[in-house]
Amino acid sequence: MNEEKIGQVWIETVIYIMIGLTLIALVLAFVIPKTNQQKDNAIIEQAINSLNDVDEKVIEVIDNGPGNKRMRDFNLKAGKISLYSDKDEMVYQIDEIEQPYSEPNIKIPMGRIIVESTILAKKNRVSLTLSYNNMANLTFNKGILNPSSTPYSFTIENLGLPVGSSLYNIRVNIK
Repeated sequence: MNEEKIGQVWIETVIYIMIGLTLIALVLAFVIPKTNQQKDNAIIEQAINSLNDVDEKVIEVIDNGPGNKRMRDFNLKAGKISLYSDKDEMVYQIDEIEQPYSEPNIKIPMGRIIVESTILAKKNRVSLTLSYNNMANLTFNKGILNPSSTPYSFTIENLGLPVGSSLYNIRVNIK
């Protein structure tokens, strides 16, 4: 009789452990994706704030006239920035996002920044576009900025209005 009670105690112990492990696995299955989504959203919000800071410097340089120059450090920990002199725009692209940041394939303006989420095969991509099409002719000394442990240094300079144009020439040097 005593051996039957010992066997029953062991079986109950194993069952309780299995139930506990199952509950922990279920909780983690819901918590980890939410945590990753919050982390992704924080990265995107930081990227939007950084682009807004650069935009403020460009607007200051335009507003203060020819010869004006400003500097801005820019941390790039995730994603890449493509700089297009021919389109007068900067595109900050962040891949490997768990959930779309906005409705997929729809361009959403957030101030002067256009946000677009794209669904890829396994993950998602968020593109943040800052355009100066009708404001200035931008010239960049680099084409692509990749993640770096040291901040990039932006020097933004107003070169003035060319003859017969209403668009300021803005040179952006990046180190």
